[in-house]
Amino acid sequence: MAGQHAIEGDIHDKAPAAAAGDEAPLRLEEFLPYQLNVVSNLVSQALSRVYSRRYRIGVPEWRVLVTLGQFGVMTGKAIGAHTHMHKTKVSRAVAILEKRKLLLRRTNRADMRESLLSLTAPGRTMYEELAPHALDFARRLTEILAPGDRVAFNRALRQIIDRSAQLAAEAVEPGGTGDHA
Repeated sequence: MAGQHAIEGDIHDKAPAAAAGDEAPLRLEEFLPYQLNVVSNLVSQALSRVYSRRYRIGVPEWRVLVTLGQFGVMTGKAIGAHTHMHKTKVSRAVAILEKRKLLLRRTNRADMRESLLSLTAPGRTMYEELAPHALDFARRLTEILAPGDRVAFNRALRQIIDRSAQLAAEAVEPGGTGDHA
């Protein structure tokens, strides 16, 4: 009986917590920043299957490779700004791609402190081979949306990206507290 009473006590102790969760002012699973993070992680995991097995590269290497495939020649700093990756991630990805002879690093004569990065012929071939697979993945990801919804989704996504950039800039401006989370 004492054991049964302890079990009932445990059940009753958990019931108020569940009820309180129903009335919580902030629910993680309904919080847009969290939802976007979940989508980002799931999409990255699924997309990485397209290129990680075949080309043996990770997400940072993929982003550097595709960025250079798109723009041709860039500095690591410019790649970081374009991909929203921290400079150490960019640096590691560049080192991996350079070691695999997929990327070429040349000193920037205008600024000897930085390097100009570009794809080698094998790097360009990899980019051109994986691009159709990545585009097919993106098509399959959004094919569930009606054409009109896809246009609205793309517009809303662009607006959210732009607004996020504004809020991020406000967080680092003088007078901004940086405490927005």
